[in-house]
Amino acid sequence: MKYFETILILIVVLEHFYFLVLEMFLWTKPKGIKTFGLKSKEFAEETKVLAANQGLYNGFLAAGLILSLVMDNQIFKLFLLGCVVIAGIYGAYSTKKVRLFYVQGLPAIIAFIIVLLNS
Repeated sequence: MKYFETILILIVVLEHFYFLVLEMFLWTKPKGIKTFGLKSKEFAEETKVLAANQGLYNGFLAAGLILSLVMDNQIFKLFLLGCVVIAGIYGAYSTKKVRLFYVQGLPAIIAFIIVLLNS
């Protein structure tokens, strides 16, 4: 079960590292514009600093989750996974895109439950 926990957390880490790349480096590129459904290249250019800031926060979540694995700290894991779940819920609600919850929130919820069961 511990192995499964680690795999699930690493999936969440990889997702957030990918979000970092999209938001910090690909926001104004066709991939970023398409992924986030931005209305234009100009809009992407105008908002790239905000997106980069958001990407940095996603990187911090990924780094924190890696640290929680290295330290094997269940409380730290639960806290960070809880943050990801809340971000997924809020993101889906604020954008009206339920898919966002399934992509970001659901893996974190499953990992959260497994961490709880392993505690």
